[in-house]
Amino acid sequence: MKTWVSLAILVAVFVTGYAAGYFLNPAAIPPVKAYTEGKVIRFAHTEASDPQVAALLTEMMKSPVLVVPSLAQAPESLLTTVYVFKNGVKRGEGPFKTQADVFDRPAGTDHYSPLRSVHLVTWKNERAARLLKSAAEVKEAEARGEITAPPGSGGHWRSSRGCRR
Repeated sequence: MKTWVSLAILVAVFVTGYAAGYFLNPAAIPPVKAYTEGKVIRFAHTEASDPQVAALLTEMMKSPVLVVPSLAQAPESLLTTVYVFKNGVKRGEGPFKTQADVFDRPAGTDHYSPLRSVHLVTWKNERAARLLKSAAEVKEAEARGEITAPPGSGGHWRSSRGCRR
């Protein structure tokens, strides 16, 4: 009798855990680490306007990122910014194996939008690179001439399920 009760409890825990996992991430899209306002968040890349970017993100995430060329036509008023680091601190978290991306307005903040204008960040002196965890830090480094981060240099992405951790 105890064996059956134990087995029933084990099955119930497994099914409940699976159901909860499905509810939290129904498409099983792996979350990616990013920073905003100095804090870690998790989000998922789902679509990109550029085929090369979609391929890069697909490889990074081990999950398909769809090519949606019309994202490039989104008006600026609908876009928020994601800073993606092409060089700098080698952490293996971002698409270029550098630090994790930096979002200016993730889910749960004012003026949130899942549509992103990608600013590819390049450190002018890679040896001077440091971890940047907020849009304000990125803008300060750009104003000091330490980095370049041209708007839209990486196309447009749609990210979803962005959440604070």
